[in-house]
Amino acid sequence: MELIKSIIEFILHIDRHLDVLIKSFGNWTYLLLFLIIFCETGLVVTPFLPGDSLLFVLGAFSAVGFFNLTWIFIILISAAIIGDSVNYAFGKLFGERLLAKGDHRFFKREHVDRTHKFYERHGGKTIILARFVPIVRTFAPFVAGIGKMSYLKFLVYNVVGGILWVFVFVLAGYFFGNVPIVKDNFMIVIFAMMFISLLPVITELWKNSKRKKANC
Repeated sequence: MELIKSIIEFILHIDRHLDVLIKSFGNWTYLLLFLIIFCETGLVVTPFLPGDSLLFVLGAFSAVGFFNLTWIFIILISAAIIGDSVNYAFGKLFGERLLAKGDHRFFKREHVDRTHKFYERHGGKTIILARFVPIVRTFAPFVAGIGKMSYLKFLVYNVVGGILWVFVFVLAGYFFGNVPIVKDNFMIVIFAMMFISLLPVITELWKNSKRKKANC
């Protein structure tokens, strides 16, 4: 039991253990990183996996030579795009049946409802904006699949969102991750970046609120 707990803790906080992984697996670490980002974006049962923080740390490690930055971009962007596509297909094929069964340990109806409301406000661009919102990021393509959104339209948003998400967080880590004040206040920096990335969404919600009040 303790071994299982240790493995789960390691996976959930893999961004803190990258140095151990690199020493243990070398270039095979790239494959593991691909799988983590793929699962975080592609499987509705794993929204708890590290996303933003992992990308930021990978950028910081790339800056000091642990990873090849070009390969990091290629591998993680591919994982993000493929993950969302698989999630979309899963929602289109099985979403309605899964929702009909209600909540279970790894799947919460409230997460889908939250994403659906987000979708109603922002339409197709939700696929891009959701990349910067944990939980919503995992469920947005699933909801798009349930709603039978055109796959071609979804793919365009998916590619744009995947590229933006990886570039923003990896480059932020690359340029700022090794600055002493950033390293000493890592979680504060991550939350600050998430807040900044959410500003367009907050602005849009504020505008919608003003419109509703004006129409009352």
